[in-house]
Amino acid sequence: MGDDKITIENIVASTAIADKLDLSRIALALDGSEYEPDQFPGLIYRLIEPKTAVLIFRSGKVNCTGAKDLDAVNLTIKTIVSKLRKAGIDVYDNPEIIVQNIVAVYDLGVDLNLTDIAMSLGLENVEYEPEQFPGLVYRVEEPKVVLLLFGSGKVVCTGAKKDDEILEAVNKLKEELQKIGYL
Repeated sequence: MGDDKITIENIVASTAIADKLDLSRIALALDGSEYEPDQFPGLIYRLIEPKTAVLIFRSGKVNCTGAKDLDAVNLTIKTIVSKLRKAGIDVYDNPEIIVQNIVAVYDLGVDLNLTDIAMSLGLENVEYEPEQFPGLVYRVEEPKVVLLLFGSGKVVCTGAKKDDEILEAVNKLKEELQKIGYL
């Protein structure tokens, strides 16, 4: 991904595989699926390889979570479509997959004094309330992502739709931290 210190932890993606689905029928077709409509309106199905989970809804919409890369997202959706088709359930051929959120972790490699950083970065893009949450929340405008900074130097990036947005946001953060003498 360009910077070996960035690790993608989770990709959340969505698609539509049909106009409507009979989840009770799918629950029978997908061995090991979980469907308890009084507790949650969707059916949950976990794959072992790749290690992902899908939420399937009556509307035909499907959310995929747990993937570490786009290949795993694509394989997950292909696998679900293929299993449903084998069970005689009518689904679309090549559903369009849209990435909703990528969560990644980056290690700056230095300890951070979050109080100093919060004061230096300015209040408009920063939230830091250590009694509520141990991390500093830094909202980047462009690309529109949120970075969570921790005292250990670890940074969690969330809200990215493409992996190059993560790199761009981390580079902006590093620039800001260099300006205030942190890196």
